[in-house]
Amino acid sequence: MRLILLGPPGAGKGTQAQRLVEKHGIPQLSTGDMLRAAVAAGTDVGKRAKAVMDAGELVSDDIVNAIVSERIDQPDCARGFILDGYPRTLVQADAVEAMLGAKGMKLDTVIELLVDDEALVGRIVKRAEEAAAAGQPVRRDDNPEVFEERLREYYKKTAPLTGYYYAKGALRTVDGMASIDAVTEEIEAVLASL
Repeated sequence: MRLILLGPPGAGKGTQAQRLVEKHGIPQLSTGDMLRAAVAAGTDVGKRAKAVMDAGELVSDDIVNAIVSERIDQPDCARGFILDGYPRTLVQADAVEAMLGAKGMKLDTVIELLVDDEALVGRIVKRAEEAAAAGQPVRRDDNPEVFEERLREYYKKTAPLTGYYYAKGALRTVDGMASIDAVTEEIEAVLASL
């Protein structure tokens, strides 16, 4: 099972990805984690990424795509994987399709978590309050101003992927405003229908 989880920040992609990992035994591939792992492992592409990051620049699509491609070749991805936070742009979506095609693979589905933006802001404020009350660190992006900027970026760059995958017949939508368990059930129903 190879799938992408789409949705704005705070939609619950990370939570649902973890549940899918536990139930199906396939890895969640986060570009941030993959970049850090490639840098730590000192792979060729990791060295390229480190040089760019050390210079304070954003890692290019070419480097991110190469890291994802390298990661997909690992044995734990043989049964599938969940792409979380990637692709973020139409250019990256085209790269994923070409990359998988070159490996004789294809995506099984793209699941979009549909959410209400105002409710999302309330969610992140609550998450920050709960973390603070529990004595845990509060995420830097868990404040309304930073979060709203991340939402604008999402709608400008990533939201167009919805139409891209809909046109390919790969998009399925799930009510991301339901309870965590209900969202999980809806995702499992989508996967069972494939």
